[in-house]
Amino acid sequence: MRGSLLVVGALVLAACSSPAESDAPWGLRVDYQLGGAYEPADGVTGVVRDRTDSPAPGLWSACYVNAFQTQPGTDDVPEDLLLHDADGNRVEDPDWPGEFLLDIGSADQRSRVLDLVGGWIDGCADDGFDAVEPDNLDSWTRSQDLLGEDDAEYMAELLVERAHDAGLDIAQKNAADLDGRSLGFDYAVTEQCQVYDECAVYTDAYGDAVVEIEYTDDAFDAACDARGGHVAVQRRDRDVSVPGTEGYVSRFCD
Repeated sequence: MRGSLLVVGALVLAACSSPAESDAPWGLRVDYQLGGAYEPADGVTGVVRDRTDSPAPGLWSACYVNAFQTQPGTDDVPEDLLLHDADGNRVEDPDWPGEFLLDIGSADQRSRVLDLVGGWIDGCADDGFDAVEPDNLDSWTRSQDLLGEDDAEYMAELLVERAHDAGLDIAQKNAADLDGRSLGFDYAVTEQCQVYDECAVYTDAYGDAVVEIEYTDDAFDAACDARGGHVAVQRRDRDVSVPGTEGYVSRFCD
């Protein structure tokens, strides 16, 4: 998939009698199942699941890896791989309690982080996933200025190489300020790009190879109007919960 993807012009699509379809291998209905794996609904063409879950049989499946921060309850990360402030305290994501930043501030630390996270990526490949989504590429923005954008870029290049060596495509997850294509990413996963007016950054770089998640009805409706015929757009609840639980929301563009 790492070759360039065909971007179909809107006028050509309008002239077609059949509905528009994405050229990306995951189609237009990718179910973002990070809160737990469940049976995909009819019409779903791909899934994104946590690395601790299994891929969906017969569907394109991407593996979620929290590559720049810890994942509460699942990651056993050595203390010396975590970022600490001048007082020796762990640096925590202010919006996600229990997620602590990994220390990627030197070549040696990045190499050691790669040993850990790269093992998870290899595990995704062994389990049969098609791709990997490494989250929190933008964690340097929450590092209390202890990490820089260049640290994230260096780490990203290492993860891209590791994923490709394992036979997986790899996503740029958010971080619209970075030139993900130059870092070697194959596709993008973006949360709320409609809200932050960032969607063109991803579609300009990746064409149809974008998975977009929106968490409000208004943003979802606008995203469907703008890109729903070319890009996989899903409305999800912020907890990305499973069917049958309170607050569960999952909608796709018509």
